[in-house]
Amino acid sequence: MINKNFGFGTQIRKSPYFDSTVKWGATGFSVYNHMYIPRDFGSPEQNFWNLIEKAILCDVAVERQVEITGPDAYKFTQLLTPRDLSKLEVGQCKYVLIVNNDGGILNDPVLLRLAENHFWLSLADSDILLWAQGVAVNSGLNVKITEPDVSPLQLQGPNSGKIMIKLFGEDIQSLKYYWLREYSLDGIPLIVSRTGWSSELGYEIYLRDGSKGNDLYEKIMEAGKEHGLKPGHTSSIRRIEGGMLSYHADADINTNPFELGLDRLINLDSEINFVGKEALKKIKKEGIKRKQVGLELHCEPLKGPNTTFWSIYNNDKEIGKVTSAVYSPRLKKNIALAMLSIDHTEIGGKFKFKTNNNEFDCSVVEKPFYDPKKKIASS
Repeated sequence: MINKNFGFGTQIRKSPYFDSTVKWGATGFSVYNHMYIPRDFGSPEQNFWNLIEKAILCDVAVERQVEITGPDAYKFTQLLTPRDLSKLEVGQCKYVLIVNNDGGILNDPVLLRLAENHFWLSLADSDILLWAQGVAVNSGLNVKITEPDVSPLQLQGPNSGKIMIKLFGEDIQSLKYYWLREYSLDGIPLIVSRTGWSSELGYEIYLRDGSKGNDLYEKIMEAGKEHGLKPGHTSSIRRIEGGMLSYHADADINTNPFELGLDRLINLDSEINFVGKEALKKIKKEGIKRKQVGLELHCEPLKGPNTTFWSIYNNDKEIGKVTSAVYSPRLKKNIALAMLSIDHTEIGGKFKFKTNNNEFDCSVVEKPFYDPKKKIASS
């Protein structure tokens, strides 16, 4: 029986899809970007199998958009990110980092370019609207920065393409990985992109009118019925298999891009100017003191993702922490992302980690743990 007494307050926003998610079985929520997100539709393991075998629909309206417009929108957007945007075309998306003046990561959004000077930053869990507006004050650039009425859904899994064809026609098949297109579904205004936080084939459907949220959710569920579509939530199992970051867990304001192996997103040799450039140059020159690695945890199957950081030791000396851990039913092992001191990051290293006052073995392995070249998502 669903417990609908969630105790919600007005200080945290509800998604436009809230009523539909409860109707379809959401029994637990957490807070992300000052908004409730459904996190429980039953077994997380079943949610994982639903994702990788057929398809799931996830309410990710919490991925709030920062909209940047105005005559200097391109120049300003480049100022926000170390990634070179000179080849970003209208209709294209890119995974980018936003760093502060010390080179610390503030967010790792997907950037969408809707027009020559019209951009969305589709956010992870931090207040980049406030950051961007603050940077704009003394930038000398003519831009407008707002949070638009835009709320994404994620349709992810191997059958997502078939469901999208039923909704939008055969034309949707030509939409390339990390590109976007504008659509109207029975009068509902949308942007659709070939992106998602699952490492599976998938799409994000950006609703541009919050009053039509439940209508859109129901239309997609109906279209997906014959293809095994289930309501779901973003899968911790699959995203850790794919080595995908979760902000506040695997990265935060005290983490720099080089520690995460994201050098490809940092352009220090070009003429582009961005916040944090000098700090990142210094970090690169001096070298990093720690680095993210993949781990296998040699203990009984974990009952769920970790809810605290677990310390890692070498000969009783603390050398790092487990940031995200889960049992993968497909790989039949406990897998984790961890931050280790740089001199302990070689593949094959064997250490101890502690959780709940218990000590277990762990070993450093290659990451991502599954489909490292992202062939599934980009197919």
